[in-house]
Amino acid sequence: MKKSERLNDMMIYLNDKKSFHLKSIMDRYSISKSTALRDIQSLEEIGMPIYSKSGRNGHYGILPNRLLSPIVFTVDEVHALYFAMQTLNAYQSTPFHLNVQKLKQKFEGCISEERIKKLRKMELIFRLGSYQSKNECGCLEEILHMAVDENVCEILYTKKEKEMQYYVQFFDITSAYGQWYATAYNFQTKKPQVFRCDKIHAIRPCNRYTAKPLSEFLVSPKELFRDEEAVDFEVGVSAKGADLFYKEHYPSMELFQENENYCIKGFYNKGEEPFIASYFSVYGETVLSIRPDSLKNLILQRLEAVKKHFISI
Repeated sequence: MKKSERLNDMMIYLNDKKSFHLKSIMDRYSISKSTALRDIQSLEEIGMPIYSKSGRNGHYGILPNRLLSPIVFTVDEVHALYFAMQTLNAYQSTPFHLNVQKLKQKFEGCISEERIKKLRKMELIFRLGSYQSKNECGCLEEILHMAVDENVCEILYTKKEKEMQYYVQFFDITSAYGQWYATAYNFQTKKPQVFRCDKIHAIRPCNRYTAKPLSEFLVSPKELFRDEEAVDFEVGVSAKGADLFYKEHYPSMELFQENENYCIKGFYNKGEEPFIASYFSVYGETVLSIRPDSLKNLILQRLEAVKKHFISI
């Protein structure tokens, strides 16, 4: 390990500690006493508030510091962080109070002019795929805090142009195609439910129900989402079908390779028939087999409805 890499790792290792012994540094990095002493001196020179305490139980102490000590990034790490930050442009809303352009300016203020010019050139050549969404989620920050604090809340939600009231506990927030989704336990139905975050118009704490520990929701999709009347399915697909699966799939589905082809296995609950039919109709000629026949019939009905629509226009 190079000295710069070792010092960077050492700063992260020591940042949340109040004290440490020289031997712990020697053992962790397999370095000599003299090298460890020089490294500690280097940390002090770049601003880490370290002091030594002599005596029988001598050790090094670290003064309370609210700011993380400077971290040294490699060129590749700088590039990765810069382009990861750019993906935030795809979202109309985030749960954080930030302006991506201002964040970009702050980031560039920490690197050389030469490095900035190189990054600007890279932006013209290298792009990370993303989906723009015009939907704004006004309650995204509150949803995140409610989930982290394990609070039950009351929400107002637009469903089929009607405003609905739900009592829920959020435990998962995800994004797909630039759109935010939040999964919550619905205390009225006693089942998990997925909500589109842009359709949540109001959220407030509620003491009508007792909150559940987050660990109760960290289980497999079968345990969490499957109903007693759920239908199991197996859809054989080609390699091109597997590519479609990787681009979009859901927790109730898994992909298995079978020789040169693949099989999507999963389940759907009662009431989810339109969704599952629409999902697999997109796979088109990549589908090789479908079980059960009831799912095949659902897909055929969906394709027939699409055909009639196009004939009518």
